Amino acid sequence: MKHTTKKIFVEKLSFTNHDLLKNLCGENDKHLKLIEKLEPVAVKAWGNHISVSGPEKNTQKISTLLQQLYSIMDKGWHIHSSDIDYAHRILSEDITFELSRIFLDTVFISSKKRIITPKSIAQRLYIEHMRNYDMVFAIGPAGTGKTYLAMAMAVSCLLEKKVQRIILARPAVEAGEKLGFLPGDLAEKVNPYLRPLYDALYDMVDMERATALIGKGLIEVAPLAFMRGRTLNDSFVILDEAQNTTSEQMKMFLTRLGYGSKAVITGDITQVDLPQEKKSGLIEAENILRKIDHIRFVHFSEIDVVRHPLVQDIIKAYGTLDKAKRNNHNG
Repeated sequence: MKHTTKKIFVEKLSFTNHDLLKNLCGENDKHLKLIEKLEPVAVKAWGNHISVSGPEKNTQKISTLLQQLYSIMDKGWHIHSSDIDYAHRILSEDITFELSRIFLDTVFISSKKRIITPKSIAQRLYIEHMRNYDMVFAIGPAGTGKTYLAMAMAVSCLLEKKVQRIILARPAVEAGEKLGFLPGDLAEKVNPYLRPLYDALYDMVDMERATALIGKGLIEVAPLAFMRGRTLNDSFVILDEAQNTTSEQMKMFLTRLGYGSKAVITGDITQVDLPQEKKSGLIEAENILRKIDHIRFVHFSEIDVVRHPLVQDIIKAYGTLDKAKRNNHNG
């Protein structure tokens, strides 16, 4: 019986700046060890060189990854383990993609001096659309940065005086729990639903400044129902958890947009908490509006998740289960 062995390719890379190369490799070569977990290759560093060996396609991908990350570092970026993972995901999607278009695109620098940048091709597209269009829908699973990046863009626009105020809205929909059992008045009852928006805001702007902006009415966080009857001019408006809007609520929200305003609508159509007889306003809006020229839809998937790596696997597993259920139902 004839045995065939896969041909091993070796790429030798040379770098001029030894300090940058040390950061690229990571402490005790932890970045290179991570790369070896991500692809079936062997990566070794010595002196000012790195060798990559393995199957041809894998070797080419990792060589490209290392060269591009080194070039980005040469422009002032400090590489972390999470950046290795993001870069690998992006090049796995498109090996010709220029990583600098993502890593060097600063959306906003938060009060905690955290540089907020896109972490995937879809996030990059999302940011471009928010910059260039007045209405953008972001649809995809939790942890893909839909709300967080919208918040960063909104705060950036406010501080640069491109808009006069930020309005953050969420539908107060009961996810298997009853509002009536929550303590307090109406404002206190709906506050838990708005908490994620406050959390993202406080990550962008320190609490004292955010409180002052809210006090002046420059930032407003409110349940979706409070939008009825208003015209929102010179505003950056974010509707979060939009999968839980009804058809009527979505139409009401979309028709609030006034002059000089932007609207970003985010949601996960796999997690609709509406009663079964109610149609999701987000799903309906995509069907109705997707052919309008000046509205853009961005779709995220598990590869865009920027939380713990396990979240990707969990989303994928639930997606497989949902697909099986649909096939059984159709069968």
